[in-house]
Order: sequence, then C-alpha cells, then structure tokens
Amino acid sequence: MLLALLIFVATLTLVIWRPRGLGIGWSALGGAALALATGVVQFSDVPTVWGIVWNATATFVAVIIISLVLDEAGTFEWAALHVARWGRGNGTMLFNLIVVLGAAIASVFANDGAALILTPIVFQMLIALKFPPKAAFAFVIATGFVADTTSLPLVVSNLVNIVTADFFNIGFARYALVMVPVSLVSLAASLLVLRLYFRKSIPATYDVTHLAAPASAIRDLLTFRAGWVVLAVLLAGYFAADPLGIPIAAVAGLCATAIVAIAARRPAPLFGRSPSVAAAAPEPPASSPSGSVAVQVAAERVTTAPTTATWRTRGTIAVGPVLRSAPWQIVLFSLGMYLVVYGLGNQGLTETLAGVFATFGDGGSLAAAGGTGFLVAGMSSVLNNMPTVLVAALGIDAAAATGLTHEIMVYSSVIGADLGPKITPIGSLATLLWLHVLDRKGMHISWGTYFRIGIVLTLPVLAITLLGLVAWLTLIS
Repeated sequence: MLLALLIFVATLTLVIWRPRGLGIGWSALGGAALALATGVVQFSDVPTVWGIVWNATATFVAVIIISLVLDEAGTFEWAALHVARWGRGNGTMLFNLIVVLGAAIASVFANDGAALILTPIVFQMLIALKFPPKAAFAFVIATGFVADTTSLPLVVSNLVNIVTADFFNIGFARYALVMVPVSLVSLAASLLVLRLYFRKSIPATYDVTHLAAPASAIRDLLTFRAGWVVLAVLLAGYFAADPLGIPIAAVAGLCATAIVAIAARRPAPLFGRSPSVAAAAPEPPASSPSGSVAVQVAAERVTTAPTTATWRTRGTIAVGPVLRSAPWQIVLFSLGMYLVVYGLGNQGLTETLAGVFATFGDGGSLAAAGGTGFLVAGMSSVLNNMPTVLVAALGIDAAAATGLTHEIMVYSSVIGADLGPKITPIGSLATLLWLHVLDRKGMHISWGTYFRIGIVLTLPVLAITLLGLVAWLTLIS
C-alpha cells in the first residue's frame, strides 16, 4: 500500500508540475510503467482499466475538438457579445448573464471548454468596456467557477461524469433526468454565492456602445451555421445511442468529424468585407504555449466594432493547428493515471473506502449524500478529481449499498468530483491551465488567493447542491 501511494504521489506531482514541458500523458504513463514493474498492478489490469476509460476519454476529446472549431468560427464570441448587449448597460445583469452563458457552454462543451475558451473572450470584453481591475477580477473568477459547478447536467459535461456513468452503467437519459434539475440548483447557488461575494466589485453600469457588433465575431459563416445543426444532432444522438447500445464516443466522434470536414473545406475569397478589414484579421498561430490554439486566438481578438461586415462565406479555419491543440495527451493520461489509481485499489484502498462509504449509507440519505459528496470533494481538491473519481467509484461499488442509498452515493460522488476541484488550484488540470492563461494576460492569481476564494465559494454551493440531489432523487424514485 505504501509503495502504491508513493507511486501515485510521484505521478501526480509530475502531472501537475510538468518539468521541462513533459506532457501529462507521458508523466502518467511513466507512473503506470513503474506500477507494473513493481507489481502494484498486473498486466491483466490494463484491459480492465482501458474498458473503464476509453469511452469517456474519446468522448471528451471529440467534444473539445467540436468546441475548438466552433470557437475558431466565432460562435462563442458571437454569443458573448449578444449576452453583453442583453445586459442593456446594467452591470449586475451582465454578471448574471455571463454566469448563465458559462453554465450553458459547460453543459454541452464540458467544463474545460467553458473555462478555457470563454474566459479569454470575457476578459477582452471587459477591457473593451473599460472595467476596472477589481470588476474584471470578479467576472473572470465567476466564469472559471461556474464552468465546474454547473458541469453536472449531462454525461458529457465533465470527464468525471462520463467515467462514473460508464462505471455504473448509467444511461444518458437517466443521468440527465437526475442531474439536469440538480445542476439548476447548483447554478442558482453559484450565482447567489458569487453575487454576495463580489457584490462590491460588480459595476452598476457599463457603456454598450463600446462593444463590437455580434456579427463581427463570425469568421466562418458556413461553419458557424453548421455548428448549430451539429449540436442538435449531437444531443439527439446522445439520447438515441442508449437504447441502441451505441457508445456516446461514436456519436461525438462522428459529429466532430463532420464539423472538422466543413471547417477544412477549400477557402474562397472574402465576401462583404473590405480589404483593410480583411488584412487586420488575426491568423491562428501554428502553436500555443497554453496548449490550446483557440485559447490563444480568443485572447488576442479585437473587440472594438469594425466598420464593415466581417464574416467569410467559405472556409477560413486552419484546421491543422486546431486538431494539434486538442487534448490528445488526455488519452495517455487516462490510461496511465487510472492504472496507478487501480494499483491503490489493489493494495487495499478500495476496501478502506468501502467501509467509509458503507458507514455513510447506514446513516440515511442525507448522511450518504453529505458524507460521500464532501469526502470526494476533499479528495479531489488534494489528489485531483481525475484519479479521485475512479477511487470513489471502486469504493462505492465495494460498499454494496443498494436502492436509493446507492444512487445517492453515486451521484454525490459526481457532484463532489465536479465541485471539489474549485477549492484548490491543483483540484483539476483545467484550473491549472486556466490560471496560466490568466497569468499570460496580466491577471496573476496566487495559489493562496485562489484557495481563500475557492473554499468560501465552493463549500456552500456543494452543500446546497447535495441537498437538492437528495430532494430530487427522493421525489423521482
């Protein structure tokens, strides 16, 4: 057990710090190789672990590719500019709408997509609106926070959701039935807590005339329009895949292929755009230090309104760099890290956690939800939510709870793994990258500052969300 724990800590340290730019996938695979060499895990465990993570990993990569392509087309900037105009110059209304927009993006494009793509767009919008640093800080923190706290509603909204749903054989429709209302509770609680915490920082008014026209954000009109069709097919496919026994990775993969093919079509001349404006349009860089071309491009967009229409009628997206910026390392990370975690289970951690979860279950619904949710949240904040979710799943499965208690514990572990990472910077890899992107934009947030804000915001939202889960599951069971 001690050896397995040391291997886990060493692997997680390499994943978080990434010395000399070492990818998270190679770090995790190194830990897995060490676990195999020392007998902590057996080669016969590899197919078992891959069977747990392959669908989740492939779905996650496909969804992120869709979000990157749509971001290159201007979809998210277009939405953000519309939302800013709907605020009608009211700072509080703008704050509310940005939080709701973040929740909507997180539900479909996962928490990583919402935090890493929307945050730079919001950041640039705040600069255009001439918000003071204190106000900009409030909006940026809110965007990052809500990306995780509302990544509950669908299986695809967070990688840990997919892992848990696959492990316990929860269908897409059943998961949505349970977690969509619970996510609305989490959204309401998040907005309430954020409003209270930043009540003195949110400006009373802002000048809408400083914003660009939403149409100016669209850089590939056909991809922009096709994106809405692809998203409709994607959501319909998720629900249809369950009864047909089709993995959701297949649905997400086909939709990702379709939108990439549309974006990669042969470029044509500009239409409805003056040469001077066309020349000013930024081209996507060949690579991005932050690991995402979409993040880098979004962070550099000009948000002042141009004098002429700015969309293009044919393909203008450099698909190659977008595909290269997709999180391919997550494939290696999932297999490697989960093998290391599986080794912890083999060495006795599963039995230990099973006893703890069984004790929670014996205390009734509230104890099962509160105990499981807060334990998983605490583990996620310290150990990272990716390995924690599999440890929790193994423990809950071994606890042998049944009926409503078992279901409460399963969904509470998802809530804990989704919200717990907001307590500390190391709770999720997306948070670490998000902080890096902000640092590059001149907004440095120290780990101490993040922790002080994160724990104050997260704990009440977590408690309210778990109560909502118990109430809703009791009602529909």
